[in-house]
This record gives sequence, structure tokens and C-alpha cells, in this order.
Amino acid sequence: MTTPLVLSGDTVLLLGRFADTLDQQRPDAEMRDEIRLARALVLAEQLHGPTEAAFAAEQDLLAAAPRVRHGQTRAEYAALLRLVARGVSAG
Repeated sequence: MTTPLVLSGDTVLLLGRFADTLDQQRPDAEMRDEIRLARALVLAEQLHGPTEAAFAAEQDLLAAAPRVRHGQTRAEYAALLRLVARGVSAG
């Protein structure tokens, strides 16, 4: 997993919101990369509206949120997002 060296405040906030959503909605279901892509857009636009700032926030979130591994649950991915938000990474 690689993440930006410094996460913006928006990215940390969005990682937390993303993780919360996954934990609250079907945490035992399999996570899919399509969900990662869609949620990044939705969360960024919820924060900034349909603006250039939302586009930038979405791109930063996608850069920070690792690709989904096969068989990974939504809860497992949420835990991973929380680690990334805390600055934990593995090369």
C-alpha cells in the first residue's frame, strides 16, 4: 500500500467518513473496487458540492485509499482506511 506522504485534512476526513459508511452498511459483505470509486465521488461531492474542489478531493481520496483485495470485507477495508488516515502505510 502506498499513500501520499502528507494527507490533507479533507482526505483524512473523507477516509473516516468512508470507513464509517462501510461499517454501518453491510460490513460483512464483500468490498469491491467499484464501491471504492463510487464512494470517493459521492463523499467528495457531499463535502464540496459539484466543484473543482470536489474533483481534487476525490482524486486525493482515491490516491490514499488502496485498491480492494479479493475477498476483503467492507469492515476489513474500513479498518484499512482508518489506518491510512492515521498515517500507517506499507510499501
